[in-house]
Amino acid sequence: MDEHVTVWLERVARRAGRQEGFGLIELLAAMVILLVGILALFTMFQSGAQTIRHASTVATASALADKEMEGFRAVAYDEVALNQTAFTSADSVYTSKSAYGAPGSAEGNSIVSATATFSPTQTLTGADAHSYRVDDYVTWHTDTTTDTSGKVFTGRAVKVVTVVVRDSITNRIWASATSIFERCVGATTASPCLTGT
Repeated sequence: MDEHVTVWLERVARRAGRQEGFGLIELLAAMVILLVGILALFTMFQSGAQTIRHASTVATASALADKEMEGFRAVAYDEVALNQTAFTSADSVYTSKSAYGAPGSAEGNSIVSATATFSPTQTLTGADAHSYRVDDYVTWHTDTTTDTSGKVFTGRAVKVVTVVVRDSITNRIWASATSIFERCVGATTASPCLTGT
């Protein structure tokens, strides 16, 4: 047998014959190190799960905002307005948003109509089976552009639609979408927008 193997076997036999083992302090130190490692792993998994839940909620809220905005895009320009009855009964959460404006025809005013089908606020269920509060804002704005020389051109009045998706319990904003609606977009050649009148 090889001399190194023999020496190694003798050392193993001597250790096996002793009654010594880990002391209490070594055992406690090992347990503390193991506990710190396990807690670090637990915290990492907990943080990852929370991040995934947050991303899922934001994705669902964004999908609801897009779906609501598509509803506005599917109707004629004159129908892009909020229901007047529902608008007057809107709560303080709705009216506290900067996109809110009092009804009227001036810059920043909300566009309401007695025949409009869009409600300013509603509760919808997302794909994740949670409830979300969806607030719609439709306001007047004047389209302005600036040319390369710095001259400002004031254009036509446009409708700005903002959709805000909130948590239905805490009212935390998860997603929002804004789009501008102009009467002349998609106009035909018979439209007064294209003839300059």
